[in-house]
Amino acid sequence: MFRLEDLVLFVRVSALSSFSDAAREAGVQPAQVSAAIKRLESSLAIRLFARSTRSLRLTPEGEAWLPYARQMLDAMHAGMQKIHTPDEEISGTLQIAVPSDLGRNLLLPVFQSFGARYPALRLRIFFSDQVADVFKDPVDIAFRYGTPEDASYISLPIAPANRRVLVASPEWVARHGDVQHPDALSNLNALTFVLRGRVHDRWTFFRHDEVLNVNVSGTMMSDDAEVIRRLAVSGAGVAYKSWLDVAEDVRAGRLQVLMTEYEGEKVPLNMICPHRKQLSVGVRLLYEAVKACCEGQSVRV
Repeated sequence: MFRLEDLVLFVRVSALSSFSDAAREAGVQPAQVSAAIKRLESSLAIRLFARSTRSLRLTPEGEAWLPYARQMLDAMHAGMQKIHTPDEEISGTLQIAVPSDLGRNLLLPVFQSFGARYPALRLRIFFSDQVADVFKDPVDIAFRYGTPEDASYISLPIAPANRRVLVASPEWVARHGDVQHPDALSNLNALTFVLRGRVHDRWTFFRHDEVLNVNVSGTMMSDDAEVIRRLAVSGAGVAYKSWLDVAEDVRAGRLQVLMTEYEGEKVPLNMICPHRKQLSVGVRLLYEAVKACCEGQSVRV
């Protein structure tokens, strides 16, 4: 019979590639993690990890057994959910990573309303445009733009059809006029976003079967998406933003969508979590609340 805590530690060690990191995350001593892995190896009569002073990796046998360990944890978690009432589940602390612009301007009211409805649940929210690593960073769930590329985590769609749009303030349009073609962007002041030291200065547009890529430049750039939105609202230039980030500004007349005959690139929004065991009743209810909010923004004006 396997111990539940041993299975949990095995899965986390495999994700973090470190006994000490898994111990720190679980709040135990590294020796306890080592003992848990030894118990599993003894029960299975295999070696789960190949260890040296500088590296730690799963053995082929460990890689083969990892999916079954996850399935056992999922099954046990599902059984625990069945014997607890929703009120008992919606408590504790939920750590959330969310993009800065989306979080501050669209989702913060959702989080506030959710927190008021479930006062026993504490929300710890990290606003950042740096991509959170749900396996290594101290977060339970992350809201993330882009197409999921890692099948090792759970990804639930929130706004799969969300796209980027080209926007500018009415004052900017009054001074410069509407943009008729993507090629014109090379001569305009573009407000560009920086992520991991890379400037996103190549913007893509679609019309029918035509795909147009244009290199842009400008006098201001930032690694904070909300700063780019504020600069656009102030009339500093044109911005290529997620529709979810600017929908309220467009409806309020603070921004205008330009070049409406072209579509921007897709930027689907998803909720990410490391394992199905994170999909508690509280997380699922928060997911539904965020999804409903984003669906309310999905209709273009």
